[in-house]
Amino acid sequence: MTLVSRSLILRSVLVAGALVLFGAPAAVASSESTSTNWSGYVAHGMSFRRVAALWTQPTVTCTPGQQTYSAAWVGLGGYSLNSKALEQIGTEADCSASGKEVSTAWFELVPAPSRRVAMIVHPGDVMAGRVTVVGDEVTVVLQDRTRHRKFTRKVIVSPLDVTSADWIVEAPSECDGDGYQCQPLTLADFGSETFARAQAETATGKSGSITSRLWRTAVIRLSPAGRRFAGNESSGEGQSAPSSLSNAGTSFKLTYSPITPVGTGPQPDYAARIASSAGASAASAVQPGGARR
Repeated sequence: MTLVSRSLILRSVLVAGALVLFGAPAAVASSESTSTNWSGYVAHGMSFRRVAALWTQPTVTCTPGQQTYSAAWVGLGGYSLNSKALEQIGTEADCSASGKEVSTAWFELVPAPSRRVAMIVHPGDVMAGRVTVVGDEVTVVLQDRTRHRKFTRKVIVSPLDVTSADWIVEAPSECDGDGYQCQPLTLADFGSETFARAQAETATGKSGSITSRLWRTAVIRLSPAGRRFAGNESSGEGQSAPSSLSNAGTSFKLTYSPITPVGTGPQPDYAARIASSAGASAASAVQPGGARR
């Protein structure tokens, strides 16, 4: 059986204290990561009970014969390399093999597979997502503010991970039947996508934006890396990078860009830039996780 994973796969993690990243204030980020499937911001360093944000369902550019995938979501957990759980809700904007755009909504409580939300989503719809964890009860909420539709589900879950709050655009991963061997799928050309009104709340009831000094913040750039096997066409593959934070740390923009083939032009090396400016060293890490069927 083929599964699709939404768990974080980190290629390199650089911890450099308070750095100036993407032109953001020094307090914005304490680390930068390069991942094969996540792009966005993560708050970490304490226990959380709520995460929320708005985003607009993107219009993806599709090409017949190329299946591509992208997901936007908010969630709790999944950032730690030791994490065994992740609670999230979001939307997906994919391209079918025929070149048709497909928009869907879903929620996932890893290690369980994701479940489809019975909500019709269209490009341009303003979505509001929220995940709350109290004890062992998880409440996921997704609202289409454009079409005035709302989905709410409460579930008793174990295990749970509340050690991070996440605002992410992702390239889902294809996994084997056990969910342990995963390969990130080709990221869809979503153009750009903006998260707004991003908020998190700690387990003790203290709330703040992504830039809050209550916690540490990581910025994550999505960039496929490693060998390209025969039969795996490189066209349509892409990367995604978040902008600096704005509106007092509640908003940021993610932008898709195609990969520059080796030898045809310069490629950004964020790891080298951060290591040079902060004296940090890179470490490779792979995060296995739950799966989306």
